[in-house]
Amino acid sequence: MRHVLAIGHNDLRLFLKSKTAYLWLFVIPLTFVYFMGFANRGPGDPANRKPPVLVENQDANFLGRAFLDELGAQGLWQLDPTNRETAARGIRIPADFTSKVLAQEQTKVEFFRRDGSAEADAAIIEVRLVRALIAMNSHLLETATQTSAPPAITEEKFRAVMNAPNPVSLNVRFAGRKPMPSGFNFSLPGNLVMYLMMNLLIFGGATMAAERRNGVIKRLMVHPVTRHELVTGKIYGLMLLGVVQILFFLAVGRFALGVNLGANLPGVTLTLLVFAWVAASLGVLAGSVFAAEDRVTGICVLASLLMAALGGCWWPLEIAPPALQVIALCLPTGWAMQALHQLISFGSGLDAVVLPLLVLLAFGAGANLLAARFFRN
Repeated sequence: MRHVLAIGHNDLRLFLKSKTAYLWLFVIPLTFVYFMGFANRGPGDPANRKPPVLVENQDANFLGRAFLDELGAQGLWQLDPTNRETAARGIRIPADFTSKVLAQEQTKVEFFRRDGSAEADAAIIEVRLVRALIAMNSHLLETATQTSAPPAITEEKFRAVMNAPNPVSLNVRFAGRKPMPSGFNFSLPGNLVMYLMMNLLIFGGATMAAERRNGVIKRLMVHPVTRHELVTGKIYGLMLLGVVQILFFLAVGRFALGVNLGANLPGVTLTLLVFAWVAASLGVLAGSVFAAEDRVTGICVLASLLMAALGGCWWPLEIAPPALQVIALCLPTGWAMQALHQLISFGSGLDAVVLPLLVLLAFGAGANLLAARFFRN
């Protein structure tokens, strides 16, 4: 154990002496976390999605304006007409909306589709449109019944009813499905998993190849160090490097980006530590199999990018085709992202990530055995 600790601590010291290491450990991943977080954040809270809708209000009277306010209160994100191409659906309020309502005549609000829009967003818009119409009818009925004289609905009376506190509240939440990860809750774990895999693969593989070429490993084997201790020490040193990156990004996510770690911080930390062990083991395995440094680096970069893309680090697997969702379960990145989303985006407890952790442990054990098997001086 003393030899394992000495090898690992020395490797960490050598890693941190390189200025390039800080660039790849902190600067580049943080840049990707920031910009991907904004690119994937969407409007509002992912647990209370507000799909974009184009509202064409042709009524210049007060009920048309009040209906717009009610649509916003029901959770619809009303687009500016200049951004009409991004709308999921459209709502058109007719010019005679107020006059017909006040004359107690039937009037119709048009609900029209946009080409290429998402069906899930369209369903949300339709439901909230119906709720807004029900609310408007309720306000009109309450306004009309406030006096015994023939009803004279004015804007002041209607607004007073509309703005009055509602004695009944409705708490709506997801049932049977989970919100799609978005914003920094998606970009932080996605980029951390990708760059943990990339850095530990590259640093591990390139370091092993360089030390074999320079004769460092042969000199170490002269000392009373077993093959098992050397392999374990190399993996331990890479894990320490991963711990440095994990602690930095968890602190940035919690205090700077507002990522919802909360009570699940121990589970998130455990998942990332297990994944760092898997990545470190694969890095030592790559350095044991391939001899040339340039070849190791190229293979590790390609492998880490493929595992990141197919494992759900670049986009949520919920929007991927079923075949890609199955492929993700064949990769350690896919299981790591599944566990982190359960803990961060879905608010599950540690019991929900037992299976992903067991699979990651199996990946790590297999990589350890293969690294020890193919290790050479």
